[in-house]
Amino acid sequence: MKREFRLAALAAMIAITGCTPGQKEEPLANDPNTITLADNRTIVTWIKDNQGDKLMPRELFPEASDSLVQALGVADGVPASMSAYLMHCDGQWVLFDTGLGADKGGQLLNALQAVGLTPDSIGYIYLTHFHGDHIGGMMQDGQALFTRAEVFACCHEYMAWMMEMPLEKTELQRKVMEAYRDRTHLFEWGDSLPNGILAIDAPGHTPGHTVFRKENLLIVGDLMHGFDLQLNHRYISCNYDMDKAQAAQSRNHIISIAHNEHLTICGMHLPAPAFFEVNPKK
Repeated sequence: MKREFRLAALAAMIAITGCTPGQKEEPLANDPNTITLADNRTIVTWIKDNQGDKLMPRELFPEASDSLVQALGVADGVPASMSAYLMHCDGQWVLFDTGLGADKGGQLLNALQAVGLTPDSIGYIYLTHFHGDHIGGMMQDGQALFTRAEVFACCHEYMAWMMEMPLEKTELQRKVMEAYRDRTHLFEWGDSLPNGILAIDAPGHTPGHTVFRKENLLIVGDLMHGFDLQLNHRYISCNYDMDKAQAAQSRNHIISIAHNEHLTICGMHLPAPAFFEVNPKK
């Protein structure tokens, strides 16, 4: 079966469009939370969506031994964040996830305003998965906030939330998908997406959890909730992971890729500065 027909069968209500909205041309500059990728044309900025400091409670990681937690100095909590990432690529503005939403204290809109952008500046949104702290920022007052953005989501994630999970647990997800139905594109893992983005399978945290690669950068979503614990102890999963064993496998696989290819990772719960180069070249 051809891929376009598979996608139609998965989500008949979603209209796939080819619109490429106009974008602001000037990239960000002189920002300590911004990096330039290997192609020298792509600039990525970390957006801290939470206010103040954030610690992930030790109780979220039951597989971590007390001795390890003590040795790493994280008994009072693991340093973390709630984050999104803003990319400027070939004259276009791209968001990876959208945070909690302003009504829940999310800082995404303030961050965009601080660099002279509005929601209408965003041309593309790539979703790592459908949890509320990743898609909540897509809505405001019950309406789609990003009126020009094309949204890309994994078909496996869409299927899980729209067709498999109980209705009472998917209210936000259904509202978001309905609000963006005419601008949502479903992809398969392994697909090459606009902006030179590659979609990589990383299930476990959710059924369709996806990592995105652009050049020497990996946007890893919720691959790690407790960076200090999980980077070198990849078997340790978080209680938020729907399938802990699968999440551990995905974590090991993705970090191994980053290690072998000297990639930089961005994670939606990494602590500041939220960019980490795995196994940097000597």
